[in-house]
Amino acid sequence: MFGYLEGKLVNLTPTHTYLDVGGVGYEVQLTLHTYEAISGKASCRLYTHLQIREDAWVLYGFATETERSAFQRLLSISGVGAATARILLSSLTAADLSAIVLSGNVKALEKVKGIGAKTAQRIILELKGKLPEAITGEFNILPHNTKENDALNALLGLGIGKAIAETAVRKAKTLAGNEDISVEEWIKSALKNL
Repeated sequence: MFGYLEGKLVNLTPTHTYLDVGGVGYEVQLTLHTYEAISGKASCRLYTHLQIREDAWVLYGFATETERSAFQRLLSISGVGAATARILLSSLTAADLSAIVLSGNVKALEKVKGIGAKTAQRIILELKGKLPEAITGEFNILPHNTKENDALNALLGLGIGKAIAETAVRKAKTLAGNEDISVEEWIKSALKNL
């Protein structure tokens, strides 16, 4: 229903805020990572997910589309509700969750409050291969360096594993030094370093 809301932050707490959008105050539930990302700002954009229940309409807000996507994927798992998904994404970033799912690290998920062995196994089983945006969306060797992100995305699209692709892109960065190279040159250099 709402893709995102952009407005002034009012009464920001670690769990929720009121977002004033054109004079209308939306109560938005937050994860701790989103809270940290928007703390100290007068206004922001939150990517939203509206959950409609019998007793309430609850709006969840996320600093990134990647985090929202991970939240929505978690909600699709039987036995994982909004509260559990929010706790998971307050304890782990979307990229961390993706790495844990890819590696099948049940123990790492069990460390999150409220996640038992069976739930952790179900999360890994049901999300395996369903979080590609979490892998690529959060990867930044340098903040906002889209050439490096594009090169990584290309390698991942070729079926190269995340860890291997990240290492190859880092090596390409080292070889490039301070030179401003094109995405194609990043990819070629990274492929040579595989």
